[in-house]
Amino acid sequence: MADTYCPDCKRPTEVVFDHSAGDTVCSECGLVLEAHSIDETSEWRTFANESTDNDPVRVGGPSNPLLADGGLSTVISKPTGTSGDFLTTSLGRWQNRGSNPDRSLIQAFKTIATMSDRLGLVATIKDRANEIYKKVEDQKPLRGRNQDAILAACLYIACRQEDKPRTVKEICSVANGATKKEIGRAKEYIVKQLEVELGQSMEMGTIHAGDFLRRFCSHLGMNNQAVKAAQEAVQKSEELDIRRSPISIAAAIIYMITQLSEDKKLLKDISLATGVAEGTIRNSYKDLYPYASRIIPSWYAKEDDLRSLCSP
Repeated sequence: MADTYCPDCKRPTEVVFDHSAGDTVCSECGLVLEAHSIDETSEWRTFANESTDNDPVRVGGPSNPLLADGGLSTVISKPTGTSGDFLTTSLGRWQNRGSNPDRSLIQAFKTIATMSDRLGLVATIKDRANEIYKKVEDQKPLRGRNQDAILAACLYIACRQEDKPRTVKEICSVANGATKKEIGRAKEYIVKQLEVELGQSMEMGTIHAGDFLRRFCSHLGMNNQAVKAAQEAVQKSEELDIRRSPISIAAAIIYMITQLSEDKKLLKDISLATGVAEGTIRNSYKDLYPYASRIIPSWYAKEDDLRSLCSP
C-alpha cells in the first residue's frame, strides 16, 4: 500500500493496487484513482515446458518437436507494396537457396490442420496424425505416392486411435480430391509400414455404431428423446449377431427410431446424413426388424407402436 491523494476523501489515503485489472483503488472510499495502468516492471514468470528452465522470455510461437529446428526458423515474407520489389527479389532468392529439410513436413502439417479444422476435430487428433505422418516419412520417402491420400489416411488412423472415429466418406470430403479407394490403399500402406517399425500389429481401436450415432442424429436434427432411444437401441444391438458394419447399423437404427416418432425422416435424408447408401440401410433394417421389440426401448415405443413399422 502507498499514500495517494483521494479527491473524494480530500486527503492522502492508502491505496490498493489491483494488478489483475490494473486499477489503483482508495482503501477508504473505494474510488478508482487510476484505471488500466501498465506494469512496467520485469516479468519473471516462466512459460517454458520444463520447470528447470528459468528463462523468462515468452515471445515467439510454440516449438514443434517433430521438426528439426522446433518450427522456430525465420521465413521472409513478401511486402504488399511496390517499393520493396528489389529487396524482395534478393531476399527471396537467397531464402530459396537455403535448404530447409522440414519444408515438406511443414506443408503436410498445414494440410492436416486444415482438414482437422474442416471436420471439427480436437487438437489431440491433429497432433496424432502429425506423428503418424512423421514416422512414415522418416521410415520411407513418400515420393511417387498420392500425398493427399496419405495425409487423409493419417487423419483417419489418428481418429481411430483417439476413439473418435470418422467414416472414410467424411475424411474423403476434406481430402483435396483423394478418392475412398486411394485413401483405403494409403491406410493399408501406412499400417504396414508402422507395423514393420513397431515389430507387432498396430492397434487401431474398435469401431462401434455408437461412435457415429450422436453426430448422425445431430445432422438430422433429431430431438433429445429420439437420440436417447437410438443410443439405447444401438447398445442392445451389440448383443445380437448382426453382421453389418457399425455405420450401417447406426443408420438403420436411426431409420427405425424416426419411423416411430412424429418427425419421420426420409430414407434419402438419412443416407445423405450418414453417407450410407439407401440399399445398404434397407438391408441392415431388414436384419434388425425381427429384433425390434428387443432393441427399441419400451418407454419409447409400445408393442402396438412396433406393429406400425413398415415391413422390410
